[in-house]
Amino acid sequence: MSQRTFQLRDLLNLNILLIFFPIALTGQLAGWSEILVFICSALAIIPLAGLIGEATEVLAEKLGPHVGGLLNATMGNAAELIITFFALRGGLLELVKASIVGSVLGNLLLVLGMSTLLGGLKNGLQTFDRRTASRNATLVILAFMVLAIPSVFDSAILGKAPTEATAQGRELAFSLGIAALMIVIYILSVFYTLRNPEGSVAQTIRQTQEIIVKPAINMRNSILLLIAATIGVAVMSEILVGTVEPVVKQLGLSEFFVGIILIPIIGNVSEHVVAVQVALKNRMDLSLGISLGSSLQVALFVAPVLVFVSLFFEQRLLLVFNPYELLALGVGTIVATLVSQDGESNWLEGAELIAVYLILALAFFLVGT
Repeated sequence: MSQRTFQLRDLLNLNILLIFFPIALTGQLAGWSEILVFICSALAIIPLAGLIGEATEVLAEKLGPHVGGLLNATMGNAAELIITFFALRGGLLELVKASIVGSVLGNLLLVLGMSTLLGGLKNGLQTFDRRTASRNATLVILAFMVLAIPSVFDSAILGKAPTEATAQGRELAFSLGIAALMIVIYILSVFYTLRNPEGSVAQTIRQTQEIIVKPAINMRNSILLLIAATIGVAVMSEILVGTVEPVVKQLGLSEFFVGIILIPIIGNVSEHVVAVQVALKNRMDLSLGISLGSSLQVALFVAPVLVFVSLFFEQRLLLVFNPYELLALGVGTIVATLVSQDGESNWLEGAELIAVYLILALAFFLVGT
């Protein structure tokens, strides 16, 4: 079977899940079981997130490498940003913070692990550009440090404040200041990669377009597809978030576990599949760029944007994470950095990354029950 036929078959299989969109709407209106509605809305988000990515790729090609790179950098985690927006609106702050951590861990451990494992089993020892990987790994470490600093200093800030109102004001100001700096760092990193052809975002876009077959649609239809898919994700996200609390009670789970494991997987399946596909085609540079790049986008762009968005709601999002989340972020960052340091990967390293992810998932499950 040709490469094109295989890829189109995969695309069709993923889009079959769109049937869960009307099912979830029907279930919501008819008052079906919250668990069933949760599952259907989650399944519907998966292909919708993929359609956002596909429409963005087509627009990126039409707009050129620089504007296209900026568009990809902005829309890369649109589905997850939409889900967490509705979670913020619903006051589910722990779910939002857990999903931020879970998305970073999912990309650093699960996606990179699956790509390295399957790519290594098929192609043997795989190589990638060490300088680009090292630069991205350095940014990942920086992102972890920036996320950890507010959490470490939070108790000291609270202890020094004369009143509770003053303490809350200082906490919020600290998170807002750090969020602003994170966005600046992210913008500078995007600017740098757009200006440097080697290992740049523009190069990543071109490589993705060479490997992944795009639908033959024009600019107008791409924009319409992007708008329709974004609206679809918004509708399903509102339904999904609305069923989280009853679902976690019925299943004996916690918002913490749902946020750190389930939500990131739901919002990023299509991107994860692409990372694995290109690894199987022995393009580990691109696969590594997808996994590390998505982690950076969540940590340096999605998280700080949500801090500012929370100002419009009753409850404010602070960049203060619990010790379990910080430990997991530290472990994931260190392991992913070590794997990307030597410019080579093999299937054993992939198995190790997946093992670390599963250990953390089990720990989060037990802590939340």
